[in-house]
Amino acid sequence: MLHQARGVYIVTQTPFDGDGGVDHASIDTLVDFYLRHGADGFTVLGVAGEAAKLTADEALGVARRFIARAQGKPVIVGVSNPSIAQLRELTGKVMDAGASGVMIAPPSGSRTEEELFGYFARVFDEIGNVPTVLQDFPFSTGTWMSVPFILELVRRHPQIQVLKEEDIPSITKITRLRAQQDRRIAILTGNNAMFLPLELGRGIDGPMAGFSHPEMLSTVYRLHREGQVQAAHDVFDCYLPLLSYENQSQWGVAVRKEILRRRGAIRHAAMRKPGPALTADDLKEIDLLVTRVQRAVAERA
Repeated sequence: MLHQARGVYIVTQTPFDGDGGVDHASIDTLVDFYLRHGADGFTVLGVAGEAAKLTADEALGVARRFIARAQGKPVIVGVSNPSIAQLRELTGKVMDAGASGVMIAPPSGSRTEEELFGYFARVFDEIGNVPTVLQDFPFSTGTWMSVPFILELVRRHPQIQVLKEEDIPSITKITRLRAQQDRRIAILTGNNAMFLPLELGRGIDGPMAGFSHPEMLSTVYRLHREGQVQAAHDVFDCYLPLLSYENQSQWGVAVRKEILRRRGAIRHAAMRKPGPALTADDLKEIDLLVTRVQRAVAERA
């Protein structure tokens, strides 16, 4: 069950070919790449996966392909949608395809907690007993959820088994959630893993993040779990300049895809339009940062 989620849940990219079509073959190579570098699970059709640019049929096809290639690792599918009917339909289909659960964020534009309680009550009435990740990402949704609200939502709906905590500052919110929760749920964190070692110190169960070097995520997680906290920070520091560079919204997704292409994980770095295109100057900066990461890692070895 998802409430026992531990480890590195990779937020995946959706590969496209040069003409903007979904590149299903690259989904296979991307999953294999992530597994080689320590992925314990996957989250597909998130913001970084360009889910909003897919048709309903494409979204289902992408989810099925990831599930089929994941070698039994849990796959969580983002189904957030202001239309509860569309959310319900995609949820049913991906669960039938073998997903381990779904991820749902609050709808944009909600002004009161009463509205949010009503929204989630309707969602769970519609989707039933589906294991759910609650995504707390106000930077993306524009909807802020307080700690008392989240805890009450968890109390009301046992389907919520994981919280993806991406509010800022995440570390203080994590501490309050851990101290006050009645029913323990897993807490995974995003924000491109920018605060991963500190969040691990606050009691999270792992990252749910994307990064072009997923071996950093798995190594930092493992070292911290083994009690090698300073070593975990040292590894994290090797990658931090590149990690920060990728942490620039959709433009950062373009950077990540380019690096994944260079590493052989996907065939094309294309984002589906509308989306940013990297310039020659951007590519030079990527060269610089990747080289610095390689040197820092080699010096630490």
